[in-house]
Amino acid sequence: MPKASAHPDAALIARAVLRLSRRLRQARPKSEVTVSGLGLLNALHREGPAPAVVLARAEQLQPQSLSRLIARLEADGLIARAPGETDRRTLILTITPEGRRALRREMEARRAWLDARIRETLEVEERVLLAEAAGLMLRVAGDDGA
Repeated sequence: MPKASAHPDAALIARAVLRLSRRLRQARPKSEVTVSGLGLLNALHREGPAPAVVLARAEQLQPQSLSRLIARLEADGLIARAPGETDRRTLILTITPEGRRALRREMEARRAWLDARIRETLEVEERVLLAEAAGLMLRVAGDDGA
């Protein structure tokens, strides 16, 4: 049985993060790209070309799921795959220009929704406080800001 949170606000913060995440997913434009596909595109955008096995670990995908996801993203022209230079058995994935455009559309829609909600519901001082809290949450998550 899990221990109760040592920090009294941990449950509230987790609830807020999960609810906001759900609302941002709902704000997605109609798209053929799945949430897992977006995760893979985002990882390739951030990190550059990478072996499929490394992406599977990073995105916590099972090999069967990864194979289907790669096939779908490649068929849609969102990624390209090629054998590795040193080990031809290694599959290297790269995001394509169309993949970058699809990712940008998704992120712009989410940001537009979030921007509108922030402006509709928060005062200027609260917006500043929210931005500060976001920076702290990134630090807690181990995000180096890159």
